[in-house]
Amino acid sequence: MVFNMVKRFAIMAVAVPLAAAGARKLSERLEAKKGPSRGSRMLREGADFLGGLRGQKKKRRRFAW
Repeated sequence: MVFNMVKRFAIMAVAVPLAAAGARKLSERLEAKKGPSRGSRMLREGADFLGGLRGQKKKRRRFAW
């Protein structure tokens, strides 16, 4: 039982931020190479979602809904 809690904490503390950073970096590289696309937008939105899971503040856009 304690092992499961430690494993869950390790995943949330290490793996999720790494996955979000990797998705964001991949999105930036794809956009730099081929321009904006649906795939790169989805990667960026996924990284934003994963950042929200950890309680990070969402980037505010001026005219976003």
